[in-house]
Amino acid sequence: MSGPGTDAVDAVDTATAGLDAPLAALHLPTLRANLADLRRRAGGTRIRIASKSVRSRGVLEEVLGPGLRGDDSVRGIMAYSLTEALWLVDAGCDDVLLGYPTVDRAALARLGADPAALDAVTLMVDDERQLEIARESGAGGARVCVDVDASLRFGPLHLGVRRSPLRGPADVEPLVRRAVASGFRVVGVMFYEAQVAGVPDDVRGIGVVKALSMRRLLAIRGAVAGVVADVTGERPEIVNSGGSGSIAESAADPAVTEVTAGSGLFVPGLFDRYRSFTPRPSLFFALPAVRTPAPGLTTFLYGGYVASGVPGPDRLPVPARPTGLRYLGREGAGEVQTPVRGEVAIGDRAWWRHAKAGEVCERFDTLHVVDETAQGPAVVDRWPTYRGEGMCFG
Repeated sequence: MSGPGTDAVDAVDTATAGLDAPLAALHLPTLRANLADLRRRAGGTRIRIASKSVRSRGVLEEVLGPGLRGDDSVRGIMAYSLTEALWLVDAGCDDVLLGYPTVDRAALARLGADPAALDAVTLMVDDERQLEIARESGAGGARVCVDVDASLRFGPLHLGVRRSPLRGPADVEPLVRRAVASGFRVVGVMFYEAQVAGVPDDVRGIGVVKALSMRRLLAIRGAVAGVVADVTGERPEIVNSGGSGSIAESAADPAVTEVTAGSGLFVPGLFDRYRSFTPRPSLFFALPAVRTPAPGLTTFLYGGYVASGVPGPDRLPVPARPTGLRYLGREGAGEVQTPVRGEVAIGDRAWWRHAKAGEVCERFDTLHVVDETAQGPAVVDRWPTYRGEGMCFG
């Protein structure tokens, strides 16, 4: 076979030959190679790990070390809920940036009552009401980071995701002043250019969109950081930008203190069409063949692990081994069965990749960790996913 992840999927298939599918397996050498490549592309700018694209404490510990403290080049976690952030602090992490605003009053009360968490967790805000809810819940002295919209707009045309209503320095300044007056510690600003980091390079016209987006951000990142410095009297310690698909471009801006990455560790199916780096998939899942409904067709158990986002074929899992498996146009990936064109013997299995990183860990409670040993590829550990640890951070 050929294609992204050929050696890795062959290795996990060999190592897990005695295990029943469905199962998920992680090729450790490829994960480590992907981390090294992220470091290379960051060019010395610190990398913060996005936990939503990982969803396994074992993977976080592999990247950041057992205490989740990291080093000079990779340090800190971007969490996707305050409940998760507090859990990470309990696990030892002392630098957790929320990627999204929270109105979880119970979690905010826990944050306000925990001095260690108040020093470790940074809330994300883009509206005064979020500050009010945090203060009313007892977290009025928390660290906060201001989310600034990094989309590209031409008149009514909006290119990027719908996140913050704040577009530039003039929008940011009133919120920063309100936060400081309310007792919050404004320590950072964030810019997530989704139309650059999260869109493959083969989309028509995307090269122009990416170039114009990065040009705009070069003009405003420093200006927004300057506003924070003027109001607070200190340069922000966090000027966060980028994603796995735009690390090098974001890190090139002198105003940026850190870039965020996570998907680049697993390299899911949506990353196969990027030209800025070589895709090396490290995470796979296996499904068993259970039927042969007609000549040339095979039905697998489960498989409907459709990625979030705009529904379409690119959100379906990507067949990895054997090659040539194709979905049926009228069925796609199913809830409890997935018929495909291609022949796999009943009782055998096929390997797939999720379209997006991290989300597949909501389907499996364990990652079988495969490494290269003197005897060949072998399962050397089993890391629970967030689901396997009984955690729900919705």
